[in-house]
Amino acid sequence: MPNVAPAIVARGLAKRFGSTQALDGVSLSVEPGTILGMLGPNGAGKTTTVRILTTLLRPDAGEAFVAGVDVLRDPDAVRRSIGLAGQYAAVDELISGRENLTMVGRLFHLPRQEARRRADELLERFDLVDAADRPVKTYSGGMRRRLDLAASLIPNAPVLFLDEPTTGLDPRSRLELWGIIREQTDKGGTVLLTTQYLDEADQLADNIIVIDRGKVIASGSADELKDQVSNSRLDVTVAASSDFGAVARVVESYGNGTAHVDLARRLVSLAVVARPGLIQSLVRDLDALNIDVDNIHLRRPTLDDVFLTLTGEMAAGDDADNTSSEAAA
Repeated sequence: MPNVAPAIVARGLAKRFGSTQALDGVSLSVEPGTILGMLGPNGAGKTTTVRILTTLLRPDAGEAFVAGVDVLRDPDAVRRSIGLAGQYAAVDELISGRENLTMVGRLFHLPRQEARRRADELLERFDLVDAADRPVKTYSGGMRRRLDLAASLIPNAPVLFLDEPTTGLDPRSRLELWGIIREQTDKGGTVLLTTQYLDEADQLADNIIVIDRGKVIASGSADELKDQVSNSRLDVTVAASSDFGAVARVVESYGNGTAHVDLARRLVSLAVVARPGLIQSLVRDLDALNIDVDNIHLRRPTLDDVFLTLTGEMAAGDDADNTSSEAAA
């Protein structure tokens, strides 16, 4: 079987803004027909990486290739091979949704009739037909986001970059977009997806990289990353907020490290090695201190656990109010 070149390759990308090292040697590779999920805290370097790969920013060092084309040497050819949706909707508010999409088609040198046909097709796919001829300034935030995503699909490019594409979308629209992203790879397309929603990466990505402080700190499939963190996760739902500190100290005696306390969900959590009788032993220790809990659960790690363990932060997509056990004690 012949070797197939990766659809996206980056080697040693570095970028500094003043005193801030935004990227410090980022390397990645995305095989054709797959989805790479890029995770990381805010300011980790995800958007900077996307901007370099899509020719919007030049790196200080390193090299990159998209669809086999050198990003630095032939940016025009790269632009003809990609679709891009950034974090914020980049649409013209003064014209209609249909006019926006048709204009994008014409900018990609589609014949006028083909640009209109493609616009109509995407307006239907993104449930914007009823608003197609209204000025975009009358659209809700979610509608503008859907229009921007539709625009990224106008050229039907082989490589698609989506930078936090579902921010601002309601749950139904998120699920619809997930289906559209899967359609792209089913047709042989390649997607690089940055997201703060870890369930999104878990559902969509064939492979994941985690970036923190401008460096790739982990990579692999979702299952591989979960296996790297721990065999199990111990969750204890606390009945009384005054017991958070005591519960955290007891839980910490069953693992290595500091328990994570989620005040909003009344949850104390810690990575542990599962063993027979662990839960029964924990119940006895809590009973000895006259501490009531609502639930104790031993589970496999999630990508949230991976993110927290690797970066020390909860993902920005998690709206919960979180703090450490030291602050709660």
